[in-house]
Amino acid sequence: MPLSPSSSAQAAREVVAQRMRDLRKSAGLTVTELASRCNWHHAKTSRIENARTAPTATDIRLWCQACDVADQAEDLIAQSLHAESMYTEWRTQVRAGLKALQDSEPRLFQDTELFRVYSSTLVPGLLQTEGYAAGILAISARFRDVQLDDSAEAARARVDRSRIIHERGHRFVFVVEEDALRHQICGADEMAAQLGYLLTAGALPQVSLGIIPMAARERTQWPRETFHVYDDRLVSVELVSARVRITQPSEIGLYLKAFEQLRGDAVYGAEARTLILRAIEALH
Repeated sequence: MPLSPSSSAQAAREVVAQRMRDLRKSAGLTVTELASRCNWHHAKTSRIENARTAPTATDIRLWCQACDVADQAEDLIAQSLHAESMYTEWRTQVRAGLKALQDSEPRLFQDTELFRVYSSTLVPGLLQTEGYAAGILAISARFRDVQLDDSAEAARARVDRSRIIHERGHRFVFVVEEDALRHQICGADEMAAQLGYLLTAGALPQVSLGIIPMAARERTQWPRETFHVYDDRLVSVELVSARVRITQPSEIGLYLKAFEQLRGDAVYGAEARTLILRAIEALH
């Protein structure tokens, strides 16, 4: 696995930084000379060129003007915005409320044929009931000090989005640690309903639900961070502070390798249902 799930985002930033450095050098400018033309300290130029500071759109326009290539500014701005979108802090994403976050990127779901989801701590979002989702989102709203706590509306929106598992043209492979069945992040009744729904959803022909037993021996992978793979083109990783979008083929390949090994550690069918039933019994 990558040392840091944000490395793809950093690599994208470094591509932008290298391009800006090349523009400066092609214009025959030193770091100090470019800074003078842009009316900022030369240290800022160094931070941008070393990908330690993300340039704003204004920074890029001034940079391109200083290098006499103003016509390249808009393309470079778009490239920089894409790099920054790969690593998005949750505090930025939840400004408009939690419901808006559920409604984001509808095309990503519709355009994906094969969903592969690994979750070490929670029931995956696409398999959540409204009561369970409300419990998770309420915790998130409190933790992130969301000004507008619309967790109840967000839970309904999440369930609406999850109806995609019943639509034709999509396949879903879920791998869940048994621990995720035991974390009671909502009331006992809501938890029982959630676990009961897993028995139903896991039986759908387009859904594969594997559960890695807590007592599994000789695992090929230890529990990893929760991640989603959309076909073979995008991996989304959920961190405490941010969501990371990985698009580099080499890193996607590592996540796919990890997913297949985790999938091999899981049990399915009757064995998986037994683990779910045990979790239900533990609620009483």
